[in-house]
Amino acid sequence: MKHKNFATFAWILVVYTVLVILWGAFVRATGSGAGCGAHWPTCQGDVIHRPQSIETMIELTHRLMSGVFGILVLGLVVWAFRVFPKGDMVQKTAVLTLIFTITESLLGAGLVLFELVAYNVSAARAFAAALHLVNTFLLLGFVTLTAWWGSGNPGIKLKQGKLTWLLGIGLLAIMILSAAGAITALGDTIFPSDTLLEGIQQDVDPAAHFLVRLRVWHPVLAILSSVYLLYLAGYVMGERESANTRRWGKILRVIVVVQLIGGALNVILLAPVWMQMVHLLLADLLWISLTILSASALAVPLPTGDESPVYEAALDKSS
Repeated sequence: MKHKNFATFAWILVVYTVLVILWGAFVRATGSGAGCGAHWPTCQGDVIHRPQSIETMIELTHRLMSGVFGILVLGLVVWAFRVFPKGDMVQKTAVLTLIFTITESLLGAGLVLFELVAYNVSAARAFAAALHLVNTFLLLGFVTLTAWWGSGNPGIKLKQGKLTWLLGIGLLAIMILSAAGAITALGDTIFPSDTLLEGIQQDVDPAAHFLVRLRVWHPVLAILSSVYLLYLAGYVMGERESANTRRWGKILRVIVVVQLIGGALNVILLAPVWMQMVHLLLADLLWISLTILSASALAVPLPTGDESPVYEAALDKSS
């Protein structure tokens, strides 16, 4: 079932989700996480605060964007329950989007209240950063699926043997890679290097801070994950010859290659803020494309001559 206006709204929300994610990374990259002090949901203890510094303005903007996002997600859920039949996949993913929006807010609040922001270099900060990004990707994945199925694309059957396992491994690999990337970005921000050689020397120095020593693992995981995703895209396109699967398999391959180049440039350029934003944007696009490729590959085939998706069978088999 397709509702054009709902689908348009959902895809706009996907774009807005990416913008909120990027601004959140900008908060971290500029050391502005403590811009509102150890206060949440207020800023510097004020309900309505007039920013006195650029850091406060950056952090306050992120909070305002997140607040608007929460309202939009509530609207998405209400709309989904109004226009789609009870138990529809769109309703389920809309609710999951709301759930992960709430956990995203709680994680953000925890970072502020426990002062795991700005230049905090504790292991708790690293763990929280990784957990925060995993939650962010789950949120982005579910809002993407809401838009995808709300656009009239068929539901899925999860139990499809090897195909399901391979796709699951790919999704898990990207989440692990992204978590490692969050820790690496934190190390780059707090312990910047003046030259590439200096950065490499820091990475292998046993006396260096653990955030620095962990940086070397992200490129390794990136290369391994990229090789796997290139294989996965080819395998899926060979197993499922639908137009959507071919299209998104090709898109995934292109983004993987571009992301590898972007990651290399990020290292060579010593992770400037703008390049970190580009790198994260590509990671978001890669996650979105892999999510849609997975939904396309696991889709329930449509009856011949019927262009409307049949969700009931998919719901019964995938529950």
